[in-house]
Amino acid sequence: MVVVNALIPVFGLILLGYVLGWRRWVPGDAGGSLNAVTFKLFMPVLLFSGLAKADLGQALSPVLVLVYFLPALLVFGVINLIMHRRLGRPTSMGLAASYSNNVLVGIPVVTLVLGPEYLVYLFAILVFHSLLLFTAQSLYNAFWAEGDGKGLDLRDTLKSLANPLIIGLLLGALLNLSGLQVPSSLWKAVEWLAAAALPCALLVLGLSLSHYRLHMSASMGVLTLSKLVLFPLLVLLCGLAIPGLDSQARTVLVIMAACPTGVNVLAFYMGQEDSRIISSVIFLSTLLSAVTLPLWLLLLGG
Repeated sequence: MVVVNALIPVFGLILLGYVLGWRRWVPGDAGGSLNAVTFKLFMPVLLFSGLAKADLGQALSPVLVLVYFLPALLVFGVINLIMHRRLGRPTSMGLAASYSNNVLVGIPVVTLVLGPEYLVYLFAILVFHSLLLFTAQSLYNAFWAEGDGKGLDLRDTLKSLANPLIIGLLLGALLNLSGLQVPSSLWKAVEWLAAAALPCALLVLGLSLSHYRLHMSASMGVLTLSKLVLFPLLVLLCGLAIPGLDSQARTVLVIMAACPTGVNVLAFYMGQEDSRIISSVIFLSTLLSAVTLPLWLLLLGG
């Protein structure tokens, strides 16, 4: 019950954002403005403040990265291989099954269920999240894509990393390592901006979901189950098999893997069929994660 109560505000705000978008009570330009200020100001400040105060010694562990990204790359490769052979063409479906919405869903869930001190583990993964998975998809696209397929080259991938979220993380780490102290009056403004990040991010996710439509298919079902069940299960098993990771860090990694598919995956869609399937996976995985995330947390003893 504690876990469910902690997740109610997360999915309640997503639902509120969805209703606001579905009923068009928030104009499209207003939703775009909220999205811009959330991801260019509020969320970067939240990441900055969190990493600036974190114990970096907990996060600077190669085991942490290995336990998360070994299963992620395995799911990415196997799903892409299966879908490629099934459809006879390259796809970005492996990315849909392995790329989590760790900013919009992961940060609020970890913060509310476990506590902000556990965000240090999430931040450590977030630094490499887009870099590794987007690069893997770009390499796959570059090798297989033909004609006018929807592929992004490595330069586009590297440019996508130069975004306010990554900059916020890097600045927070630099401040932490420097040992400098921010004046309390200035830090209060930072805290106010950071406090706006989570509710705004969840509303933005709900608003974006209101524009998607669910198209049922076998492929969508396989991808959704792979994202919400297979990926976190592999992370859990990997965390238990590889020594050097404490239970708190393992719990955070499983939560991250169990988060729904991130909307950024749509930047890599390869054709209208992929776009329709991946949009449905984003919608359905977000909806079902309201059930699967509490189950994972109960299994982990959260």
